[in-house]
Amino acid sequence: MTTRRRTTDAGSASLELVVIGTVLLAFMGLAAGLGRVAVASGTVTDAAAAAARAASLARTPAEAQNAAAGVARATLLQGGLHCESTNVSVDTTGFSAPLGQPAEVRAEVVCVVRLSDLGLPGISGSKSLRADFVSVLDPYRSRS
Repeated sequence: MTTRRRTTDAGSASLELVVIGTVLLAFMGLAAGLGRVAVASGTVTDAAAAAARAASLARTPAEAQNAAAGVARATLLQGGLHCESTNVSVDTTGFSAPLGQPAEVRAEVVCVVRLSDLGLPGISGSKSLRADFVSVLDPYRSRS
């Protein structure tokens, strides 16, 4: 005759639920954080494209730098991205090309965002997002 032992599993389902729930919440928080960083990176790319376009419409290198910086900052604000620091640099060497020759202007936007804004425990610090974009200059438009 064999006797069966009864094992008590009382409370183990609740413990499993707590462990699995914690892991799932952490995973969802990480996914949300990565999604926000991806959206922010897209906004920086949009700002770089807008800055390059604005710089290509300017007539002088100084105007190009000013226009690019203003448009980049406006695009970042419009996208809802609040940078700790923003740096917009424009390569204006294309302005020295002779008329009729192809030339381009390159704009680079760097935005440092705080990761603590995500509201996730244990995540702090900041991330530097960088994008650059090239826009062509009209070869037959006068340049100074």
